[in-house]
Amino acid sequence: MKPLLLASGNAHKLEEFRQLLPEIMAVEPAPEDTFFPPEDRETYFGNACLKAMACYPAPGHLILADDSGLEVDALDGRPGLLSSRFAGAGASALMNCQALIRELKEVPSEKRSARFRCVLVLLDGDSGHLVAASQGVTEGRLTRGILGDGGFGYDPLFIPEGYQVTFGILPATIKHRISHRARAVRNLISILDPVPG
Repeated sequence: MKPLLLASGNAHKLEEFRQLLPEIMAVEPAPEDTFFPPEDRETYFGNACLKAMACYPAPGHLILADDSGLEVDALDGRPGLLSSRFAGAGASALMNCQALIRELKEVPSEKRSARFRCVLVLLDGDSGHLVAASQGVTEGRLTRGILGDGGFGYDPLFIPEGYQVTFGILPATIKHRISHRARAVRNLISILDPVPG
């Protein structure tokens, strides 16, 4: 199978995908000089395709890209597509978490339902054609403050359904089984037989 080129400049995502994918699926980082354009599409799929095409062509590779977001019911699905820049362009994960905490200050615990959503696309690095796409969703609820320092992004605010602590506290072994990204990866693998190369 062709090696995967991850269309992301996020080192956390690279490490997570390397842990989520089987050992036979080598994951390589995007070239350091890759220019990723603004994520201005209206869907996760559109943004994921935008990222993937930023790495095209990639001879001899499959290009893997994702777009993910946190959808909060009390905020009508926000931050959603704007999750990585909820507190503004260039905002850190901590700034985004703090902005979300402020917005939800008056929202009672029973109305803090939310979900993480991840959409993956896989392009052929030689032709640019779409090979496969998948989605993963994890339901849960949000805390009133940051709990834990594991994971990244909004993980310290998100308690997945069936658990009592956040992704920021749960061991990586559990997160890598139940997260939105893990589910999207499993769905992608299930439709990758056969794959080009």
